[in-house]
Amino acid sequence: MDRLSGLDASFLYLETPRQLMHVCGLIVLDPSTMARDYSFQALKDTIADHVSDVPEFTRRLRRVPLDLDHPVWVPDQHFDIDRHVHRLALPAPGGYDELVEVCGHLAGQPLDRSRPLWEMWVIEGYGDSVVVFSKMHHATVDGASGSNLISHLCSLEADAAPLARSESAGEHARAPGGLELFGRGVVSNVTKPFTLPRLLQPSAALITRSIGRARKGTAMAAPFSAPRTSFNATITGHRSIGFTDISLEDIKEIKAATGATVNDIVLSVSGGALRTYLEERGELPRSSLLATVPVSVREATRRTHGANKVSALFARLNTDIEDPLARLEAMKESNRHAKEHQKAIPADALQDWAEFAAPRTFGLAVRAYAGLRLAEKHPVVHNLVISNVPGPPIPLYFMGARIEALHPLGPVFHGAGLNVTVMSNNGNVHVGVIACRELMPDPDDLVQHFPGELSTLRSAAASGR
Repeated sequence: MDRLSGLDASFLYLETPRQLMHVCGLIVLDPSTMARDYSFQALKDTIADHVSDVPEFTRRLRRVPLDLDHPVWVPDQHFDIDRHVHRLALPAPGGYDELVEVCGHLAGQPLDRSRPLWEMWVIEGYGDSVVVFSKMHHATVDGASGSNLISHLCSLEADAAPLARSESAGEHARAPGGLELFGRGVVSNVTKPFTLPRLLQPSAALITRSIGRARKGTAMAAPFSAPRTSFNATITGHRSIGFTDISLEDIKEIKAATGATVNDIVLSVSGGALRTYLEERGELPRSSLLATVPVSVREATRRTHGANKVSALFARLNTDIEDPLARLEAMKESNRHAKEHQKAIPADALQDWAEFAAPRTFGLAVRAYAGLRLAEKHPVVHNLVISNVPGPPIPLYFMGARIEALHPLGPVFHGAGLNVTVMSNNGNVHVGVIACRELMPDPDDLVQHFPGELSTLRSAAASGR
């Protein structure tokens, strides 16, 4: 039996028709590298062959009776690739505007929980390219595990085997009976209170240390200290997206000139783009925007179970600083403190506490929070999520078609209706922006500033201003 971890299950409990908890990827392909002429049927058949014995693609959820415990994964005995891989064509003229409109609509559609929690939409008519828009539920993947899953469909050469071969995939866990699930749920609820004391002591110590760091000025930025912007409100189920590319070589040049990390530069460029976007709209707040930055703890965690192995830190984007180089220097300093603070938090803390997540309580709380529009009545927790996902430095091929771009798109939340995710790939950094459509109707107004901000920062770093 493969039980969901508390953190994986939390993404199910947090989901509502407005707050969708799947992650997306917009993959632009060059079909001219395929061994045979492109056809949708051949692509779908090849995908079906590669995912047929990979549990993450062919398992579905099963609830525990009375929701006594987190759900379990069971094999989908009626798995049908036609329920997961779909085809559509862009309306004329088939450009960027048409693509982001279609993908925004798809991103706003929930996944069917009665089936394995993923979909791929093969979109034709985008010039000579074919676009695959993928959706996977956050209960199934985080940034790192999502990349691992895609490797079942990607190769280093057009005619090579996938990076992760199907024959090495894990075996399906057995499907438990209802009585067994009920019994395990009862045992879990009875024993859960006994685990609480071992969590309270380190958590209390962590709070004490955090207070000490705050007094010294070496703590990460505090939540609930963000200024309010137009995208910090209650979200709807509609989504809008935008994407662009920036040069990884330019980022490396800035890194060499300033001693900053790639993540420092990505956050600084994001801050500059947001500053310009808000300034153009007459909405730039005096204080800095605050971002939540997911951090993988895959190497530090003691847990082997669960797809999501993440922590998070809060980072000020220094949008109150106009000079790009001064903004980066401030980012370096604040990020250094934030990383030290985050590393002091036990790697399994979030996962341990998530085990206490209750399905009914979470669901009711999220719906009440949205219905009462509480996100607009208390101080802003954070302005947005910014995630940096490392990718391969070499070309990849998706079912034989060369990947020209892979733009990741994460979820948005009530009170923070904007998500910026970047992924490096073959010398480029692909930027994906997704937002609640009512709060940011055209994310391209934001993403168009990323290349210019990077260029300005590169020039400033080169001249030593």
